[in-house]
Amino acid sequence: MNKNAIQKYAIWARNELIEQVKQRAYQYGISDKGYGDEYAQVVAGRVLTPGEKRQRQEFVGEIKRRGYQQAVEEVAYTWFNRFVALRFLEVNDYLPTHVRVFSDASGAVSPGGGLNPEILKDVLHLDLPGLDKAKVSELLNANATEELYRYLLLTQCNALNEALPEMFEQMGSYTEMLLPNNILKQDGVLGRLVADIPEEEWRLRTQKDISDIKAGLDEKGASVGQVEIIGWMYQYYNTEPKQAVFDGLKKNIKITKEKIPAATQLFTPDWIVRYMVENSLGRLWLENHPNSGLKANWKYYLDEAEQTPEVAEKLRVLRAQSPVKSPEDIRLIDPCMGSGHILAYAFDVLMQIYESEGYNPRDAAKLILEKNLHGLDIDRRAYQLAYFSLMMKARQYNRRIFTEGASPQVYYPNGNAELEELGSLLKVDKPIPMPEFSELISLFEPGYEEKMHVWNYKRLLSDKYDVVVTNPPYMGGSGMSAKMSEYVKDNYPDSKSDLFAVFIEKCGELLKPSGYQAMITQHAWLFLSSYEKLRGKLVHRDIVNMAHLGARAFEEIGGEVVQTTTFVLSQRNITDFEATYVRLVDYSSQQAKEEAFLAAKDRHTAKKENFEKIPGYPVAYWVSKSGINAFQAKPLNTLASPKQGLITGNVARFVRIWYEVDFSKVSVTNDTTRKWFPYSNGGEYRKWYGNNFDIVNWENDGFEVQNFVDENGKQRSRPQNRQFYFAEMGTWTAISSGDFSVRYYPEGGLFSNAGMAIFSNPELLKYLIALLNTKVVKYFLSVISETLNYNQGDIAKLPVRLSADKDIINLAERNIGLSRDDWDAFETSWGFKKHPLI
Repeated sequence: MNKNAIQKYAIWARNELIEQVKQRAYQYGISDKGYGDEYAQVVAGRVLTPGEKRQRQEFVGEIKRRGYQQAVEEVAYTWFNRFVALRFLEVNDYLPTHVRVFSDASGAVSPGGGLNPEILKDVLHLDLPGLDKAKVSELLNANATEELYRYLLLTQCNALNEALPEMFEQMGSYTEMLLPNNILKQDGVLGRLVADIPEEEWRLRTQKDISDIKAGLDEKGASVGQVEIIGWMYQYYNTEPKQAVFDGLKKNIKITKEKIPAATQLFTPDWIVRYMVENSLGRLWLENHPNSGLKANWKYYLDEAEQTPEVAEKLRVLRAQSPVKSPEDIRLIDPCMGSGHILAYAFDVLMQIYESEGYNPRDAAKLILEKNLHGLDIDRRAYQLAYFSLMMKARQYNRRIFTEGASPQVYYPNGNAELEELGSLLKVDKPIPMPEFSELISLFEPGYEEKMHVWNYKRLLSDKYDVVVTNPPYMGGSGMSAKMSEYVKDNYPDSKSDLFAVFIEKCGELLKPSGYQAMITQHAWLFLSSYEKLRGKLVHRDIVNMAHLGARAFEEIGGEVVQTTTFVLSQRNITDFEATYVRLVDYSSQQAKEEAFLAAKDRHTAKKENFEKIPGYPVAYWVSKSGINAFQAKPLNTLASPKQGLITGNVARFVRIWYEVDFSKVSVTNDTTRKWFPYSNGGEYRKWYGNNFDIVNWENDGFEVQNFVDENGKQRSRPQNRQFYFAEMGTWTAISSGDFSVRYYPEGGLFSNAGMAIFSNPELLKYLIALLNTKVVKYFLSVISETLNYNQGDIAKLPVRLSADKDIINLAERNIGLSRDDWDAFETSWGFKKHPLI
């Protein structure tokens, strides 16, 4: 797939469509400056038709509700969705007329170099429902090709309403009024859609292809008939809005409900989707049909680890009680479905299951839509694409699906403010009554269709499922709105730090006792202390298997920004169950991780009971038995005090490098009458001694720092653990891209949150500094917290066994002395006297 071409086009098309919609709106007297008379009948000297007048009023009403910019962007995206859908339909010959709307199947181009749509040829004989032949003749006689094409395009969209009502609304909406100008231009939105993205990117496999490839895979391992391009179009269209949200976060601007989709949408790599679906949906089926040959089709399926006879018998009994006997019994939901990528692959797997049971593919396609698959999303645009993707999957197997009244069980909030913000996190403990249909129309209440969407959304949330599969939004507390933050604190206090963790709990709530939950999330919940209570809950459920991905699992995201893990949970809690883990954190690209997974590399088995033997319950699946036993020793905080220190609230105001000030005012000899004091504030990797650059204003016992407040009178500084100020300490850098290292810091200084510190009596302190600088501690830290952050809580948990060997302390003192001499040998040290080579 040519993702570069798709990305370039989608980003450009968004901006172009927004400008084109603004131009059309301006022709009707509407701009960011206002709209004049809401009920205007004449605009710029032109009398509006009754239809134009009504459409203009509707659009003004939308501006009143959402604001001008948001209303314009919604229209632009609506047309983008329709154009994507029409292109997909025409390339795969799924249009009921079998006449292309944007291109010529033969590849012929217009004599003028622009679009050459088949729909403009022999137009008087076009069999298109709703087409006014008299109007067509009139436009042909007037040689009004542009206007004729606009009319044909709108009529085609209207004709598709019956087959795909959630993608193509009936003609007459204000979006019709705002269809861009110059639609036939070669370098316009449609011209570039056809020219920039190769036709093969849109094409599904034919029924012959599907028959020829019994395993359901092509030569590259991609699933047959995937509709991936739809998801990539959605993600790349949101590239700039997503960046705008992240830029806003840097300025402490919260993410509003309108911006949540752009901020959190992340298209899941195909192989990870397949891992999740095959190891949840596929596993559910195989457990009840062990003699099925379907497993050979699922190359990302992980066989269960060998179990003890006792565990194997418990599993056998539980699986015999499963309610899933027929494919029609399976209920799967993606509560954060986005553009439907996961649901689309689940469709493929379900089709294989149905066919293995002797079902006709045509009947199976309809059953999958109506019985098996369910999906929810807060974004109408994503919902439309998920709906469309599933209809296209069904159309692969059932040529009459558009006329059989089948519709995917996918929904969005449709104007419900609470659901638009909370989405699938809303707790719905019992079914709510179905809305009653009324012919009466109110200007102040949503219509029946809107009410049904909301009812269906809540209906799905009140139910339980055999399989829950999703890639949830990743959003920390700092980005949440006040309402969202309050809601998760009240309802999910053990996972409130980030929405991905909240969804781990939520998906468990949606799951039946015999079901499977498959997710890809940030990997922080495996070990960070902020998720300790969540882990405390999860150790009472079986992790079936996991692919620990780490950084760079998404080729669109570089660096260490998003570090992930994908896993499958069950509701069971079987003592001594051996789970399978694949450790892929050391592979540096999406492709390398996939290849290592398929090569069966870096696989481990572990029992969840072992995690409880380690402080904080980290999911340390790769730790050896001896490593786990080592944690039975005393934790370090029983022998010493690891602490976080002074946070000034304004580094630029209170912190300097020592040579930036009058050195006579700097206390490097514990002189409390001076203004500036040594300040351990982190720094690069360095053991034993050094990184002594910073000084902090602590004049008059820190009077100015301690009384530093913001414009609202709220204290900005945090002078914590003051009883340890000026004591000798071992200090380390809290956030480091390198290994953990500890340095001795003599009496007379302060420490910070970036340069944390440990305190004890002089001899034990140097012993502990020696211990903390060993590879053993590096190993233990990787168990407790596999991140680049080394906080005082993690250090406190380190196991310590004291040795009576005095040589350790002597060696530590010698190393500290050598490192101090090295540090003081350069002019950047305040202890410098002369260069050693002089």
